[in-house]
Amino acid sequence: MGALVIRGIRNFNLENRAEREISKMKPSLAPRHPSTSNLLQEQISDYPEIKGEIARKDDKLLSFLKDVYVDSKDPVSSLQVKAAETCQEPKEFRLSKDHQFDMINMKSIPKGKISVVEALTLLNNHKLYPETWTAEKIVQEYQLEQKDVNSLLKYFVTFEVKIFSPEDKKAIQSK
Repeated sequence: MGALVIRGIRNFNLENRAEREISKMKPSLAPRHPSTSNLLQEQISDYPEIKGEIARKDDKLLSFLKDVYVDSKDPVSSLQVKAAETCQEPKEFRLSKDHQFDMINMKSIPKGKISVVEALTLLNNHKLYPETWTAEKIVQEYQLEQKDVNSLLKYFVTFEVKIFSPEDKKAIQSK
């Protein structure tokens, strides 16, 4: 209903508005810089045939222009591609493993992905208990792919804090 009203307003008095725009005076040329206007006046006074050449229409060039035919096809717009992607099957989600059922921060995590808290937890578990928290167990527990878990365990480590005992502090010499 809204489109009908807007279309009616947009098309109201369309012919008269179009005719008014067409009959308006055409814009004049932009003003030239004073230094170039003197040079142009000198050239036109020295060679008056240039002014006629500028105003003349070349029939040969106009015939070439009339022979030009452009046939184009629009490429597939990205909106159509995105619309096709949205018709895919729904993704599977899982609840987070930290069991914090806080309704404000509750997020469903797609299968094959983990949260930052879960990543730190599994890295820490693997570091502390590598024989129980193997890559295969992490794959089953968090529903991840094997190659992703292997890369995660190979290239990422958790932050480690080392606390020195007082006798070790004496061994460290100050500069």
